[in-house]
Amino acid sequence: MKHFFSGLMFITTLLVMAFKSANNGYEPGMEAADFNLKNIDGAMVSMSSLAEAKGFIVVFTCNECPFARKYENRIIALDKKYKPQGFPVIAINSNDTFNYPEEVHQEKVKRAIEKGFTFPYLTDETQNIARTFGAMKTPHVFLIQKEGDKFMVKYTGGIDNNIENVDKVTKKYLEAALDELIAGKDITVKTTKAVGCMIKWVQ
Repeated sequence: MKHFFSGLMFITTLLVMAFKSANNGYEPGMEAADFNLKNIDGAMVSMSSLAEAKGFIVVFTCNECPFARKYENRIIALDKKYKPQGFPVIAINSNDTFNYPEEVHQEKVKRAIEKGFTFPYLTDETQNIARTFGAMKTPHVFLIQKEGDKFMVKYTGGIDNNIENVDKVTKKYLEAALDELIAGKDITVKTTKAVGCMIKWVQ
């Protein structure tokens, strides 16, 4: 009987840890599951479909959040800088479209054209990808590297340390992680706090 209860406690502990991991999303060192989401042009995009890439800058963003809007030019600049080095941007919008009409398909198309997005802008209609990743804010970044057939998380969090003014940025967290990763070095800062609007969850 004692062994039975010990075994039951062990299994319960494993289940709690698994739930906690799934609930919290990805952390650096974890393997990310691929996704297959619709782009603004109607095409389906997955990480595995971008075969030439060495990895990805996955950014959860949206149309309506003022913080996300302040980062749009910076995200475009990141794509232009790091796509040639094998790390393109993939933007994902997970916001509720029923209560937030700014997030419907035609508005995403309009915003992408207005800003000149150079990267896919995908819709996470079920919000399952945001939950799986553990994305909470817009913007919220996950730096992914391909390792064989695996997609490994290398950095999570914010882009830099100044939302309001790009000219006052003193720490470029994401760029520092990318530069170290591309150089084959260990990433010094693997996690920072994502700052922005909360993702608008379907109620």
